[in-house]
Amino acid sequence: NALHSLRSSVGSSSSASCKSRKHQDGFCVCLQAQLNLRELGLSDLGNQQLTELVNRVLPCFSPQEAPLPFGGQTAWRTSHVSTNSFFHNKHVLVQRRGFKTLRSKTRRVQSAFQRPGESDGFTPSFIKGFLTRDKPGELESLDGLLKDKNVPAGQQDAFKRGFAEGFLKAQALTQRTQDSLRRTRLILLVLLLVGLYGLSKTPFISVRFRTTSGLDSAVDPVQMKNVTFEHVKGVEEAKNELQEVVEFLKNPQKFTALGGKLPKGVLLVGPPGTGKTLLARAVAGEADVPFYYASGSEFDEMFVGVGASRIRNLFREAKANAPCVIFIDELDSVGGKRIESPMHPYSRQTINQLLAEMDGFKPNEGVIIIGATNFPEALDNALIRPGRFDMQVTVPKPDVKGRTEILNWYLKKIKAKIIARGTVGFSGADLENLVNQAALKAAVDGKDMVTLKELEFAKDKILMGPERRSAEIDNKNKRITAYHESGHAIVAYYTKDAMPINKATIMPRGPSLGHVSMLPENDRWSETRSQLLAQMDVSMGGRVAEEMIFGHEYITTGASSDFDSATKIAKLMVTRFGMCEKLGVMTYPDMTAQSPETQAAVEQEVRALLKESYDRAKALLKSHAKEHRNLAEALLMYETLDAKEIQLVLEGKTLETR
Repeated sequence: NALHSLRSSVGSSSSASCKSRKHQDGFCVCLQAQLNLRELGLSDLGNQQLTELVNRVLPCFSPQEAPLPFGGQTAWRTSHVSTNSFFHNKHVLVQRRGFKTLRSKTRRVQSAFQRPGESDGFTPSFIKGFLTRDKPGELESLDGLLKDKNVPAGQQDAFKRGFAEGFLKAQALTQRTQDSLRRTRLILLVLLLVGLYGLSKTPFISVRFRTTSGLDSAVDPVQMKNVTFEHVKGVEEAKNELQEVVEFLKNPQKFTALGGKLPKGVLLVGPPGTGKTLLARAVAGEADVPFYYASGSEFDEMFVGVGASRIRNLFREAKANAPCVIFIDELDSVGGKRIESPMHPYSRQTINQLLAEMDGFKPNEGVIIIGATNFPEALDNALIRPGRFDMQVTVPKPDVKGRTEILNWYLKKIKAKIIARGTVGFSGADLENLVNQAALKAAVDGKDMVTLKELEFAKDKILMGPERRSAEIDNKNKRITAYHESGHAIVAYYTKDAMPINKATIMPRGPSLGHVSMLPENDRWSETRSQLLAQMDVSMGGRVAEEMIFGHEYITTGASSDFDSATKIAKLMVTRFGMCEKLGVMTYPDMTAQSPETQAAVEQEVRALLKESYDRAKALLKSHAKEHRNLAEALLMYETLDAKEIQLVLEGKTLETR
C-alpha cells in the first residue's frame, strides 16, 4: 500500500524531477520527487528519513531497463488499462476480485474524485509504527532539565538529590503495587478453586452446595436404643396399634408362617405436638432396627429429578440394611395430590418414585415406612391405598388421664391432676412448654423445686398472656373491672350446669384487664343444651353487672369478647345442632346460600336465645346482689382469688390476711 501510494504521488506531482546516480555494483536510476507529505500522512518525517524511505520502497532498474522521459519510450510494463501518464492510471477504476459492499464502493468513488490536496492525511497506526520503529526516542538529560528550569547553581545538588529520592520512592511504590496485585490475583485464584471444589461431592472447608444427588441426612441410619414406648405417654391406643409392627420386625416368621405379609407403611395422623415423631422413634427403638429419618421438604429441589434420585438412594440404603424403619415427616409436602401444572411439569416425579418404591415391581421386604402428617386430606389417593400405607394410626390430643401421665413424667414429686384438669386441649408439646415455663418461674423466684403455684402461673401465662404489672390503671377502671369479673363469677357459681370456677383476677394479662377461669371436672366429649345455655349466661354476667351497678349510660366495651362467644354458641345451636324449636333439626352450614326468609328466621332465633340468656343473668345477679358486692370488694383488695377463696366470700366468711 505504501509503495502504491508513493508511486501514484510521484506520477501525479507536477514538480517531480528525475535524477540518476551511480553505484559500485551497477547503474541504478531512482526517482526522487517533491512529495505532498500531508497526503501521505508522513508530515512528521524529516528530509533525510523521507529520502531513505523512497530509496527503500521504490524499484531500481538495470541500465537496460532505465526509464526514459515521459514523452518517449518507457521501460514500465503496460497493460490494457495503462495510459501515457501515471496520473491517468491512478484515477482509473480497476475491477478487483472479492465481495462488493456499499462501504467499499463509496470509499473507492470518493477516492477517485478527491484531489491530492484535499486528503485528510490520516495515517494508519500500523504504518506509522512500521515507519518509525527504528527512530530512537528523545531522552532529556538531567543537566538539560536543570538548564531549562533555570535552577540556581546552589540548588542544583539539592534538586538532583530530591529527584533521585523521588525516583526511588516511585520505583518502590510501583514495586509494592505490583506485589499487591500479584497477591490479589493469587487469593482470587485460590477462592475460585475452593468454590469449584465445593461443588464436587466431597465437602471442603464447609463450602457445599446441594447440587449432588442422594439424601445426605438419610444415608447413615440411627440406632434408637434409648427411646422406647415407656417414653411415650398419653397415647395408649396409638402405642397398641404400633406394637404389632414392632412384633413383626422382631419376629417376622411368626406372621409369615400363617401367610401374612409385613405391612408396607404406617401413616400417623394427628395435630401438631401430639408425639408422632416420638412414636416413630420408639418403634425403631423397641424393635432395635436401624432408623432412617427424612423430612418431606428435603426431597424438594430446584433441579429436575433430584427428588426422585434421593428417594431411590434412600430406599437403596434401607434395603441394604433391612429390616429397618424409614420415617418421613411432613409427608404431605412430598405426597400431595398430583395435579396438572404447566408451571411445574416435572413436579410429579418425586411422588411417582415414592409410589414405585413402596409398592412397585421390585419388592422391598423388611422395610417399614412410617409417615407423619397434619393434613391427611391433602395426600394423594394412590399413596394411602392398601399395599402402600396399610395402617393409619390417629394420634389425638391427650385426655385428662393422658395429660396427667405426661405431667407426672416431667414432675416426679408433684400431683399434677389439678393442672391436667385446667389444660383442656393441650398437646404433649404444650404440656412440655408448660413445665418449662414453670421451671423458669421457679428459677427466677430462687426456688429449688417447681411447685403447684409455678404451674398455675405458667398455665395462666400460656392461656391468658403475661401479666402487665407495669400498666397503671386508675381506681375507677379497677372498680369497673372488679364488678365485671364478679358478675361472671356469680352467674357461674349459681348456675346449675356451668363449669366450676377455678380462679378470678383483675390483674391485667395480655389484652384483657381481668379474667375468670373455669375448670371442668372431666373432659367433655359432648355438651348438652343446658350446658350451652349456661355458658351463654356466664358470658352475659359481665355486661349485666356493669349495667346494674353503674347504670346504662356507663357500660364499657369490655364485654365485646363475651358477646362474641355467646353469639357463636347461639348460632351453632340454631344452624348446626338443631336446638331451635321453630327451625327444627335442619342444619344450615352455609348461610349465604340460603334464602332471605331463612336468613331472617335464623337471625331472629339467635336474637331470642341471646335475649333470654341476658334476662336470666340479670335476674340471677339481682337475687344475689349482696354476694356480688362482697366478691367485687374482695377482688379490689386481693386482686386474685382462687376457687376456695371465692367460696368463702360468697358464704359470707372472712379471708385470711395474705
